[in-house]
Amino acid sequence: MTPGGAPGGRVDLRSDTVTQPTPAMRKAMAEAEVGDDGYGEDPTVAALQDAYAERVGKQAALFVPSGTMANQLAVRLLAPPGTLVVAGHRQHVVVHEGAAAAALAGVQIHGVDDTSGMLVPADVAWAVAAVDHHWPRVSLVCVENTHMPSGGRPWTVRALAEVRRAAVGLPLHMDGARLFNAEISTGVPAAAFGAEVTTVMSCLSKGLGAPVGSLLAGPDDLIASARQERHRLGGAMRQSGVLAAAGLVALRGMVERLVDDHARARRLAVAVADRWPDAGLDPGAVATNIVVFPHTDPGRLLAHLRAAGILAGTIAPGVVRLVTHLDIDDADVERAMAALATAP
Repeated sequence: MTPGGAPGGRVDLRSDTVTQPTPAMRKAMAEAEVGDDGYGEDPTVAALQDAYAERVGKQAALFVPSGTMANQLAVRLLAPPGTLVVAGHRQHVVVHEGAAAAALAGVQIHGVDDTSGMLVPADVAWAVAAVDHHWPRVSLVCVENTHMPSGGRPWTVRALAEVRRAAVGLPLHMDGARLFNAEISTGVPAAAFGAEVTTVMSCLSKGLGAPVGSLLAGPDDLIASARQERHRLGGAMRQSGVLAAAGLVALRGMVERLVDDHARARRLAVAVADRWPDAGLDPGAVATNIVVFPHTDPGRLLAHLRAAGILAGTIAPGVVRLVTHLDIDDADVERAMAALATAP
């Protein structure tokens, strides 16, 4: 494997999903004890589910192929068709899941401001109260921690508790695809965030570097229902312990190293701020592994970076994203910083 985890010596900053499984993950996969998880008989899957549930302070968890499926399972279970789901208008569940909430769960998203990465409790309270003024009933509030579009910003427990109170007893679901980035950045245990929500999901294939899989956790009865819904969506797997084994390595051994990704992202942010001081990017506000900034001609910028062997991406018109991860080292960051310094 070449530096940056990409062919041809490229430095791949498009996403933290591009990582290659580590030697320890490959070994665990090859040696995994497996069974038929359709019958609930795969011991490695069971161990992963138990480990995640304990880590986020929930009764039970379910291993699923993707974060999108985990989010959509939560929506299907907590939001009846014909109701509103309150979420930040740029959250993954709103923008990056193919309108699945409408197509699969029959719900309508009520998007609210998430510029800061967190929801404003008053916006949630307003949506809940609007039912008395002929608006549809709100059934669920979704939050994203860390919040990718604002640059991987983590929530605070206090802000999460304020949103929970504003929801006046309605369930909350946390898209914690990068929850462990939030844990490392803030020093707040994942279970403390989990205590404020009904369900929580995390991706093993983003910051933690596993090749496949996510987990959804919550109360026992809800996760039992999630297992049924997973089957309906085609997400039930058989000897999936070969995948869960890599997830266990990720969950047990790849969390603490996230601090390195965060430090490298801040170095990239400094390079961006130096090159485009009017872009409004504050490197001191980059708390995790994501750097997001506006650019007048992203296509030209990405082409310049690609010519220098650097892969980057966009998340919206005129918005560029750089993401550090397991397969990015200090030398890769230096290459990217040099390319940014001469970028158009």
